[in-house]
Amino acid sequence: PGAQFNLGVMYAKGRGVAQDEQQAAMWYRKAAEQGDVPAQAILGFMYLKGQGVAQDDRQAVSWYLKAAERGHPWAQYNLGVMYAKGREVAQDDQQAVMWYRKAAEQGYADAQYNLGVMYARGRGVAQDEQQAVTWYHKAAEQGDADAQYNLGIRYADGKGVTQDYIEAHMWFSLASAGGEERAIKNRAIVEEKMTLEQIAEARLRASAWTKTEPK
Repeated sequence: PGAQFNLGVMYAKGRGVAQDEQQAAMWYRKAAEQGDVPAQAILGFMYLKGQGVAQDDRQAVSWYLKAAERGHPWAQYNLGVMYAKGREVAQDDQQAVMWYRKAAEQGYADAQYNLGVMYARGRGVAQDEQQAVTWYHKAAEQGDADAQYNLGIRYADGKGVTQDYIEAHMWFSLASAGGEERAIKNRAIVEEKMTLEQIAEARLRASAWTKTEPK
């Protein structure tokens, strides 16, 4: 299945052959049917998006499930999204949380962020701001701008953490650098409550974090 998977990649990306999503899907399927887990996950995505195959949510769920049960974090995350949205499966927040958690515990940032959201909103789990902060933090440390923004909000408001304007300012700065425009307005609001020394410290922390951020 490894060789078949590699052929799928070559056709998907047009490496050494003409780019051809249908051929890519065919080779991914051959690998997936022999138990190749990454191929199963990719085939699920192709069915979800209708790339190289007719769009089919049921097939997407089927292939994601095969890969997810074998521990593939991207498939686990995507399965969580489908349960959260009720796409071709009965909408089920508890199932969504279960799959997000499996992926999050493997370090998958998008799943960590979504798990934080579920805790913040009390969807599929008891509402728990401290748990929300814990998972936002894990995703934020990996550079997830949405998580960084939400973490800034928590530090600014003292929800799930001790209120800390310096930390809030830092996370808003990092989120805005990552493209989260709402962070700029919220940073300005926080700045009005800070001393010049605190603002300088926040900027220093943001700069230090950026120099060591994950690539």
